[in-house]
Amino acid sequence: MFDFIMSEGQKKLRDEARDFTNWVPKEMILDMDAEKIQFPHEYLKEAGRRKLLGLRLPKEFGGRGLGWVEDTIAAEEIGVASYSLACLWGVGADIVCDAIVEFGIDELKKEIVVPLLKGDTFAAEGLTEPRGGSDFFGATTVARKDGGDWLITGQKRFVVGAEGADWFLVYAVTDPSAPPHKRITAFMMPRTKGVESKYIYGLMGVRGGGAGRLIMEDVRVPERYALNGINGGFDVFVKMMIPERLGTAAMTIGSVRPAIDIATKYSSKRKAFGQPIMNYQAVGFKVSDSVMLLDAARSLVYSSALAIDSKKVHPGKCRRLVSESKKFVTEAAWEVANKCMQVMGGIGYTNIFPLERIVRDIRLSMIWVGTNEIMQLIIQTEWYKEFLKVLSKEKVRNVEADALNADKSEEIVYE
Repeated sequence: MFDFIMSEGQKKLRDEARDFTNWVPKEMILDMDAEKIQFPHEYLKEAGRRKLLGLRLPKEFGGRGLGWVEDTIAAEEIGVASYSLACLWGVGADIVCDAIVEFGIDELKKEIVVPLLKGDTFAAEGLTEPRGGSDFFGATTVARKDGGDWLITGQKRFVVGAEGADWFLVYAVTDPSAPPHKRITAFMMPRTKGVESKYIYGLMGVRGGGAGRLIMEDVRVPERYALNGINGGFDVFVKMMIPERLGTAAMTIGSVRPAIDIATKYSSKRKAFGQPIMNYQAVGFKVSDSVMLLDAARSLVYSSALAIDSKKVHPGKCRRLVSESKKFVTEAAWEVANKCMQVMGGIGYTNIFPLERIVRDIRLSMIWVGTNEIMQLIIQTEWYKEFLKVLSKEKVRNVEADALNADKSEEIVYE
């Protein structure tokens, strides 16, 4: 994030996150990418030791009680070492714990959140099912009542941290006869009898985070583990899309930032035709465009974080800004990664530099936590609602009247 908009406290937090990122062993990153490591427990333990998990959560549970601006500052720095590590950093503490603190009973907060923020345990989130991802409310995972408990049966896939999680936030249908938005419950499910995780597919990038399939067969869960009560999963899902998507946007900035650093250093040293290739506009313009895109991405993320922290912005507008952030940042990052690889030429396509891994990793950003097409749909929906209800009634200049023949009302036909 930009230095000139940070307070001294925010700069200190940024430096703490940088120190943590610098702590990450090179071997951990390489072994995760080679899938020799399926889940880096020591990474989360170290993050917990440094109190860098759950920054926005209350201090009483081990968080720092900070805002979204601080969270995005830290997330960018966390993303620098590895997109895989950043995903794990965000899923358990920034998403699952947020859901428990917001919608869970006190017992769950003490039982799950406190040890998780210490890095002693880990939680994962099961959203996507084998039958589809974007059609979330068409879920086929079900939970049936059995005395005072619920028995969960179904499958989730692409679960980040499935191989290492102690707890899972899973959504299951508890009232099949109800409308889609009123039939789902969000459960905290421990790794217990009937829970199986399988790593059954290779990933193009973002490896080593234990992403796998979660198979549930009559998993017994007490009703008190339901967040927001039975059939209250819709509100949990909607609320969690903020940390899912804004957190993704912020850490994606950090994960692609090294690509610019690599391309800048290389083009300032590499010579062709007697001078550094940065002097050729075909090269230098790609770097400058990359810097511009990343600055624009930061600006949008920062504005979105400010909007949420202010608590003065309508939830619909917050959803729009967050969706814009996720879509713009991830698409900008993909363009940046490819421009920087083009600057590097053939050497960028090898594993002499980490650029090829960055390209592979960043591609996921446009797919997970809601595809960018879904982001477009949210932006469209929220913009029209906002404009038709609010913005069109504000006291701003009627620019339609500024056309030469604006008075020809007979020419303005809507039906």
